Amino acid sequence: MRQHAIVIIGGGPAGLAAAISAAEHGEKDLLILERDRELGGILNQCIHNGFGLHTFQEELTGPEYAARYIEKARELGIPCLTDTMVLDISPEKVVTAVSPAEGLFQIQAGAVILAMGCRERPRGALNLPGYRPAGIFTAGTAQRLVNVEGRMPGREVVILGSGDIGLIMARRMTLEGAKVKVVAELMPYSGGLKRNIVQCLEDYGIPLKLSHTVVDIHGKERLTGVTLAQVDGSGRPIPGTEEEYSCDTLLLSVGLIPENELSKSAGVSLSPLTSGPMVDESFQTSTEGIFACGNVLHVHDLVDFVSEESSNAGRHAVEYIRRKRETNSGGCSGKQEETDSAKSSVLEILPGEGVRYTVPSALHMARMEETLKIRFRVRNVYKNCYVTVSAGDHQLLRRKKQILAPGEMEEAVIRREALADVLPAENLTVRIEEV
Repeated sequence: MRQHAIVIIGGGPAGLAAAISAAEHGEKDLLILERDRELGGILNQCIHNGFGLHTFQEELTGPEYAARYIEKARELGIPCLTDTMVLDISPEKVVTAVSPAEGLFQIQAGAVILAMGCRERPRGALNLPGYRPAGIFTAGTAQRLVNVEGRMPGREVVILGSGDIGLIMARRMTLEGAKVKVVAELMPYSGGLKRNIVQCLEDYGIPLKLSHTVVDIHGKERLTGVTLAQVDGSGRPIPGTEEEYSCDTLLLSVGLIPENELSKSAGVSLSPLTSGPMVDESFQTSTEGIFACGNVLHVHDLVDFVSEESSNAGRHAVEYIRRKRETNSGGCSGKQEETDSAKSSVLEILPGEGVRYTVPSALHMARMEETLKIRFRVRNVYKNCYVTVSAGDHQLLRRKKQILAPGEMEEAVIRREALADVLPAENLTVRIEEV
């Protein structure tokens, strides 16, 4: 059985950033496993611009953004096995994979970084009525067909869901000559970024119908149209509000699900709120030595934040490997004492009023750096409100926000000195205070 210090599962933006960060922090014994034939992940089909504004201070397309990380990984000599499917990860960090070139093989890893990304929620999860005619695609599948395969799914399009991929495909299909008739969203607010609503819908005159859903699908062999209806506060269609739209294509942009089948086999505890792993401030999961980052952890709205998060995960994985080596060599009792102390003083980070989830969900006080960045999403649209972070009676942060929306990820930064008087039993709570 071959051995590697750190094995990264996934060669998309998260896996590449984690591997590069690990290499830059001194770890050379790395390996990236990627199931596609080339690195880059989902970025390869995202040919629109808007990437890299935070990371590189310039506007790049998805392939351009990926290329910079791929080039850097090659410069650092990071080995990668493409066209390689990981079948299983054991709690002991034994990775089982298969590829045409290598056959079935196993790797004993010192640490594993999970960076498998996410997948789209399919039609089967929506309980849409009607037959199953040709012409119904997820927005990501349509994006690959148009941008990579050079094929048009159809000419008259209705889009269900206002996630970012759906909004971007509304613009893309329009530019390719299709007629996008409407974007329908079940919720009373959009699930995508504000800039995408403006640039992809409003600039092209595409209507967005909030609190609407598909109540009927027409056509047996090929899609011929759909019926939309308005929904009430419980998501039930309101009789008498039905509208029919003729179309040959229905694109579904109804959410993304972190790809965590491998995480389950590794014994990692998953959050019921994000469907991703529960992690601490170092992005380590409940299984020691297994880290998670990117969209496999929680769905991001910007790839720049994926890269930032994954770089930190890569750095912490290197620190874990170093502690493990020092412990095995018996050369640093102080480090072991620090590790034991960290285990004994753990604060939970909990979502409070108006907050859907937080990442991370735990903080080891002894390992906390100068600042802790807590990322979260809100449950609804809030205007002129405050983001507060508290521990018992201690208010650690109170920041005014003009607007908060579920489609955009937010963050709260806590400084180490703010936690000086916080007791171990006082968990951190992130909440929204309406004025």
